[in-house]
Amino acid sequence: MSVDNWNRLAAPIRPFLPVRGRNLGDKAHKLSDLMNERDISSFYQKFVTHRSAPSEIVQGGDEPSDYFPRLNDAPVEGRTFEAMMYADSLSYLPDDILTKVDRAAMGTSLETRVPMLDHRVVEFAWRLPHSHKVRNGTGKWVLRQLLQRYIPRELIDRPKMGFGVPIDSWLRGPLRDWGEYLLDAARLKREGYYNGAPIRERWEEHLSGHRNWQYPLWNVLMFQAWQEHNKLLQVNKDE
Repeated sequence: MSVDNWNRLAAPIRPFLPVRGRNLGDKAHKLSDLMNERDISSFYQKFVTHRSAPSEIVQGGDEPSDYFPRLNDAPVEGRTFEAMMYADSLSYLPDDILTKVDRAAMGTSLETRVPMLDHRVVEFAWRLPHSHKVRNGTGKWVLRQLLQRYIPRELIDRPKMGFGVPIDSWLRGPLRDWGEYLLDAARLKREGYYNGAPIRERWEEHLSGHRNWQYPLWNVLMFQAWQEHNKLLQVNKDE
């Protein structure tokens, strides 16, 4: 079933879904794509990335073969859940989440702490059996049991509240002209870093509201904005 058909099927209940759950077509296709993987390393790589084939949009670009940990060789062989946790600890945490927190905090002169990453806590967590981490479909089970001694249950058992911003609607609204300028087809061709056709296709689909390509488009836009910034610096320097 196509993405559009999934979205049409979900149309009657869409207004009642949380914002993050409204693009059912994209999520259904993502899940279907993941279920076709039989290798845990490939599954993890596809799960945490926005595109499974970087060469589709980057000219001559492929994912570095040594960036993602080879989970088939992880010291938790045969345990998929632990293998993905292991990969997170080697890549996603230090290269993404913790990096962003550190930069955001330093940029506002704010001191931050990550007590759950104290080496004693990490070592203890790795020694716990899987049943203490996930039980009856509930994650962080042992931590929840501990918190319930001190914090009302209703403050624990509630939906996660992240720090996401509505990039999808911004790109269709106040950032539309900025995005169009940076993703101009002639510009992409002239610069030679990206294959313009698939990027323009996703840009048009996003603007129409048929798909939500906010994150893949934002990745490209950040690179384009970085280029633009450095061009202006060079111009000012030459003057």
